[in-house]
Amino acid sequence: MAFAQHPPVRTLADEVPHGTTILLWPEGAPGAAGTQEQDKPHLEFFGASPDAKLKDGLHTAVIVCPGGGYTNLSYDKEGTRIAEWLNLQGISAFVLSYRLSPRYQFPAPLLDGQRAIRWVRSHAAEYAIAPDRIGLWGFSAGGHLVGMLGTHFDAGNASATDPVERVSDRADFAISAYGALTTDPSVVKPDPSGPMGPHPPAAMLEAVSPEKHVTAQTPPFFLYATGTDQRVPVLSSVVFYTALQKAGVPAELHIFEQGPHGTALAQSYPALSEWTSQLTNWLRLHGWLQPQK
Repeated sequence: MAFAQHPPVRTLADEVPHGTTILLWPEGAPGAAGTQEQDKPHLEFFGASPDAKLKDGLHTAVIVCPGGGYTNLSYDKEGTRIAEWLNLQGISAFVLSYRLSPRYQFPAPLLDGQRAIRWVRSHAAEYAIAPDRIGLWGFSAGGHLVGMLGTHFDAGNASATDPVERVSDRADFAISAYGALTTDPSVVKPDPSGPMGPHPPAAMLEAVSPEKHVTAQTPPFFLYATGTDQRVPVLSSVVFYTALQKAGVPAELHIFEQGPHGTALAQSYPALSEWTSQLTNWLRLHGWLQPQK
């Protein structure tokens, strides 16, 4: 697969240590309710080895969105461990801490995710990242957020005074693991503690239902789910996959017969652990990962 040509760049990636925190809005996030840590959406950087660059000398990057029902973040299991796994594959990672309920409701988490994509793309040269190989990976609620980000994006505002806002927030690919990708009441019941509030109107539920907003411009998706998930019905992934297929969006869906909610990399579940091998195959298929030696 041919890669886009990128000019040589001076990279700071080797100088940025693991765990570096990046505030998405240094002067304060839009609609911030205060100045505490929970009011400051941010990224944590995990850089891949310089030896793992692809043939154009740049890395693929993935923004990781941990789950937690939009009320907390499973930051270790579905955040930093995922970033470290990506690093082992030669992919740089940024773990996103987005704003949470009940202090924040939609669209705050969506704004945070969109800003994260713009930030990474606008700073790609500094981190030896290809601006056209920036992906998303979310789990559970983070999987829903990835579905929203994959269906709500624009090309940026060329006249914005903030250079971050001038670039596109469209991800180049997305991975949703047991994500709630529909709010259709025939598939899933609304979560009263979630970011839509206890009694969201029908219009709001439709607005935050990713499968309702799939178009031909939606980026390629990889979906992982289990048939016995007790929190997010497997049909949620099926409905979203069907919408992707109807729109002609490249997509891959893997459903395992058994497995609980929240398996992450599934390293403790021998019957499920194969799912990350399927994921790496898909990443290689599209040229986002180095060919297997």
